[in-house]
Amino acid sequence: MAARLQRSSVRSRGRHRTGPMSEINVTPMVDVMLVLLVIFMVTAPLLTVGVQVDLPKTKASIIRGEDEPLAITVDREGQLFLQETKIELEGLLPRLTAITGNNPDVRIFVRGDAAVDYGRVMEVMGTINAAGYNKVALVTRQLKKTRRKK
Repeated sequence: MAARLQRSSVRSRGRHRTGPMSEINVTPMVDVMLVLLVIFMVTAPLLTVGVQVDLPKTKASIIRGEDEPLAITVDREGQLFLQETKIELEGLLPRLTAITGNNPDVRIFVRGDAAVDYGRVMEVMGTINAAGYNKVALVTRQLKKTRRKK
């Protein structure tokens, strides 16, 4: 004894009515998700740099890589930061070893302020290199290309 359920349409005053619709309208949800995607795409690059430094300018080419490098920053006062955490030079190697799992092929970027003493930046790079890390690079700003008049 099976009963068939049917949608009944009722006509009242010339209008055609149907039963309640069971589908969800996903258009507003898709709109919200696209707006969130755009927001995250715009803000994500701004979140990668934690400590503000005035990087020196150079004509060096851009370093490309698939993995996210570790950033070590030397600010204007010569203070050292690992990513965004302030650290002393003596505590740098144990922290690097703990983060990288003693992997010497991890990319490490050293960001030195333009006003900081060159010796301080080289002291940091020398300490990292002496620990066996091979891929250490200095981060700079690109020089703006000027057009020559012919």
